[in-house]
Amino acid sequence: MGVSDVIYYMIHIQELKSIIQWKTWHNPVHERNPEKEPVSLRICFDFLDKTSRSFSAVIQELHPELLVPIALFYLILRGLDTIEDDMTIPLEKKNTLLREFYKTIEKEGWSFNGNGPDEKDRELLVQFHYVIEEFRKVKPVYREIIKDISRQMGDGMAEYCTRAAEGRSGVDTVKDFDMYCYYVAGLVGNGLTQLFVESGLANPALREREQLQTSMGLFLQKTNIIRDIREDWDDKRRFWPREIWSKYVEDFDDLFKPENTEAALNCSSDMVLHSLNHADECLFYLAGLKEQSVFNFAAIPQAMAVATLALVFRNPQIYKKNIKITKGEACQIMLDSTQNLQKVCEVFRKFVRQIHKKNTPKDPNFLKISIACGKVEQFIESIFPSQDAKALQRAVDAGGHKKEEDPKVIQERKEAKEDIKYMLIAVMGTLIFLSCIMIGIAYLAGARWDVAYNDVKHEIKQGILKQSASATAQTVAGKYDRGEL
Repeated sequence: MGVSDVIYYMIHIQELKSIIQWKTWHNPVHERNPEKEPVSLRICFDFLDKTSRSFSAVIQELHPELLVPIALFYLILRGLDTIEDDMTIPLEKKNTLLREFYKTIEKEGWSFNGNGPDEKDRELLVQFHYVIEEFRKVKPVYREIIKDISRQMGDGMAEYCTRAAEGRSGVDTVKDFDMYCYYVAGLVGNGLTQLFVESGLANPALREREQLQTSMGLFLQKTNIIRDIREDWDDKRRFWPREIWSKYVEDFDDLFKPENTEAALNCSSDMVLHSLNHADECLFYLAGLKEQSVFNFAAIPQAMAVATLALVFRNPQIYKKNIKITKGEACQIMLDSTQNLQKVCEVFRKFVRQIHKKNTPKDPNFLKISIACGKVEQFIESIFPSQDAKALQRAVDAGGHKKEEDPKVIQERKEAKEDIKYMLIAVMGTLIFLSCIMIGIAYLAGARWDVAYNDVKHEIKQGILKQSASATAQTVAGKYDRGEL
């Protein structure tokens, strides 16, 4: 932690508290035991850590029944994505690789070293035979689900690569945008749902609600595309549909010009609207997950997404740099999202209200965004009413007298104050410790404290003499300040 981080968390004590609580109090529902795993599986989990630390952490806390299938599912899709993203692979060869990948993942010993040297996850495909070795051990029913999703995703990626190579924009219309997000994320939601249901860890009714499955993936993907606008633009990629941005500027690059700030903000709010429309369906989906580790796995990314959506909404910084929620905020969201559906709904309500607060009548999407926010709140209210009927009845029975505050609430408030006090002590102790280290280093480097002390003493003495001389001069001048001069 650098000095700037220390200063930041001195100001944001609550975020520091959230980080400490997550690090010390979070207990995984299930824990992976690497000692009982074969070498090939340990290598697969090493690749999982390298490709995505955030997803790796939640995957490794999954129920043992799904731990390996979902870890391998992620690596297989990452392999597909690595082939699609690599612009050094000739189109014909790339399309063949993408469309045949669902067959390739069962070919013993297969690997691929044809990626460009700068491709981030190149090594995964170079050692892909480890993934295949473990995939061949997975239950047949899980293998068929993963193969089917890989087939559909490979076909979709090949189609968009061909369109891009022919000079046709892959995302001209909102329909194109939805279809692209479906191929790269919606299908993942479909596949995970089938795995959840097949393992008996989710409500079987979810299998029939394809719209809910798809919304889980689309909500994440659309939010990431909004957040990564600057990064994608720098890499000469465009995922925002022409049908949306052309309503605000003539050319896509105009969104990044300072004189078009207001138009750019209105355009981004239009994009946020399309993502926000999936929020209530995500909560509906989460209600169908029965096992805690599966719930955590699905809920954390969704809660992070709605927090990110509130951050990017009408935020001009997205056109200047890639912005993210802070580590402290992320830890608090994870703490809240790993409890139950009601706590996740509270997270959604909190950030949806932030969006509603930032909404402005100057925005042409003002009314639609207000309706979308209201839709989420209405759904939450329908399953967790804010007015508790029993509490209202107790109030009536009390004859209208003011009810004494719950002792539990008083105790929690007292504990919160104590926590803040200890946080301040910890921060001040850290600052004092760092100061001592810096003074010690200066001493070892030969700092002359006696010379510094004499210089300060001399400066103070000189200052006192100057003040004394100035006071004397004012006294003399005051004697003649009656016109004699």
